[in-house]
Amino acid sequence: MKEEIPVSKANRLVNHGPVILVTSQFKEKTNIITLAWQMPVSHKPMLIAISIAKSHFSHDMVKGSGEFAVNVPNVNLLSQVHYCGTTSGRDIDKFARSGLTTLPAQKINPPLIAECIGHIECRLQNMYPVGDHSVFVGEVLAASVEEGLFDGCWKLDEPRAKSLHHLGGNLYTTPDNILEAD
Repeated sequence: MKEEIPVSKANRLVNHGPVILVTSQFKEKTNIITLAWQMPVSHKPMLIAISIAKSHFSHDMVKGSGEFAVNVPNVNLLSQVHYCGTTSGRDIDKFARSGLTTLPAQKINPPLIAECIGHIECRLQNMYPVGDHSVFVGEVLAASVEEGLFDGCWKLDEPRAKSLHHLGGNLYTTPDNILEAD
């Protein structure tokens, strides 16, 4: 079960810099891309930025549809995360091949990924070409998280909430501790 969280707290789903799975839908085709380059960029309105290579299929899908979803996987999805980041969706259905399940979004057309522990639904507000990538800035329309894993911020000490962080190539890491500052 997912529980809705305030849009004003959506940035806290990605503040810790996890690998994300971005879903997009354009002209009856859906796709998943693994990204490590993402960040919150504004509180009011709540905006999230993602960076996608111009040569990637998802680049054209997000640009064409004006919508995308940020899905936060946990460590249990390592194989699917790596697969979706190393395979093009131009000619295959990554949902079918990876075994990931679509979940209807509340405010956008692209589906969410049911197995992910957090979701941020975005409408494209702006796109900035930067070298061989484009930075897509999305306004957060809705956010949800797996029940029991978020209380104003991630409960990363919960085993189900262990997120993935990309180190390069096929190497990933997870957060080990939550430290509280005085």
